[in-house]
Amino acid sequence: MHLKYESTLREPLVDGEKNYHQVTEDIISPIEAKPGKLWYVGFFISLLLLAFGAFSVTWEVYYGTGVWNLNKTIGWGWDITNFVWWVGIGHAGTLISAILLLFRQGWRTGVNRAAEAMTIFAVMCAGQFPIFHMGRVWMAFFVLPYPNTRGPLWVNFNSPLLWDVFAISTYFTVSLLFWYSGLIPDFATVRDRAKTKLRKLLYGIASFGWTGSTKHWQRHEALSLVLAGLSTPLVLSVHTIVSFDFATSVIPGWHTTIFPPYFVAGAIFSGFAMVQTLLIIVRKVLNLEEYITMGHMEAMNKVIVLTGSVVGCAYLTELFMAWYAAVPYEFDTFYKFRAAGPLGWSYWIMMTCNVITPQVFWFRKMRRNVAVTFVMSIIVNIGMWFERFVIICTSLYRDYLPSSWGYYRPSWPEVGFYMGTFGLFFTCFFLFAKYFPVIAVAEIKSILKTSGENYKRGMEQYEGQSAEQFEKGLHHDDHHHDTHGAVAHAHN
Repeated sequence: MHLKYESTLREPLVDGEKNYHQVTEDIISPIEAKPGKLWYVGFFISLLLLAFGAFSVTWEVYYGTGVWNLNKTIGWGWDITNFVWWVGIGHAGTLISAILLLFRQGWRTGVNRAAEAMTIFAVMCAGQFPIFHMGRVWMAFFVLPYPNTRGPLWVNFNSPLLWDVFAISTYFTVSLLFWYSGLIPDFATVRDRAKTKLRKLLYGIASFGWTGSTKHWQRHEALSLVLAGLSTPLVLSVHTIVSFDFATSVIPGWHTTIFPPYFVAGAIFSGFAMVQTLLIIVRKVLNLEEYITMGHMEAMNKVIVLTGSVVGCAYLTELFMAWYAAVPYEFDTFYKFRAAGPLGWSYWIMMTCNVITPQVFWFRKMRRNVAVTFVMSIIVNIGMWFERFVIICTSLYRDYLPSSWGYYRPSWPEVGFYMGTFGLFFTCFFLFAKYFPVIAVAEIKSILKTSGENYKRGMEQYEGQSAEQFEKGLHHDDHHHDTHGAVAHAHN
């Protein structure tokens, strides 16, 4: 047996005196206990929001999209704004899991499970907006390209909206597979600890007969790498294709080649902020501070300040191009109708939230402050929502014809639909936190020997001893408490 040494300067990823058994206890026991009052309160509020959303959508389908305040010029309002916003939030999960897995970043292990779940729920929320934006939802199957008896009627393969359907459905499928394949070893742990026959049966079905043999781990790791390789280009392509919805049009303020990289950076920016919001709550409620550490928070805040600066750079580039191009319509869109004009306030909210406020994360103290991180994560997502609103509404509310100029404010069914997606998102997330391990137990165990706090201390203490002596000097009982060959996995 050998030890994989890691620099003792690098802070531990698992705090406290932990052995394999303790890790299982800490992460699995909240699933086995009854949920507290707070869980029920949150779940009930989510269900209320979901019910209001369902009512708003039913109203819209029954009366038609006329109940939304879309007017002559603004054909895409609040609805598509929310679609792009939710797709953006869905980006961090797969990025944390896939790209950081390929780069062998140990800090992803504490946060990847919740981030992947967030991705899946966010994409579920996003997918509804274009469907209901069609108006006649029962005609939605016309989007699908399949041989038909409708004669020459066929989907338009030149349309980025069609590619949206392909990109997002592929992204959803791969993310779901990635998330579920990671859950299998943990489901087996829950199955083996189950006290009731029903739990044993259900978790047994979910774990696909996992035994923790070397062959199983081998297949599991191979599958993880294949899925990571598949989803890495998807992270880039999905939001690139969403940006083509705008970039391939001829509307001033939209037809610009900077959109794909700027949308991808913005998506990662808002996605990481949402991960922070959820994880700060989860670590507090489930007492997981020793697994989701300040080191994890800081690493994610570094990504936020980087992508926020990229987005800020893109905003300035847009302003420069509008001035440099000397196209009056382009200039008016950016300077007269976005930065000024009746909807100018939304532009300045966007600038403040996305470009100015994230700069606090240049300071280490701020990056490691939970309260600052929590407030900032919400501010960033408000800012990113306004970015989408600015791109869509402030480019459309002033047309070439002053006679068709309008002002846009959403109607109650639009607001209700948006609130309903929050209801759906949090209902799913509460159920996830109740029945699934929020942190990947097997993955935490795989880094425990290199990045656990007590092992790191042991490294300094036992310097000069052989690996075998060091192992004996630490938790000799680890092997008795190990669940599902995680020891073998950790040393493979």
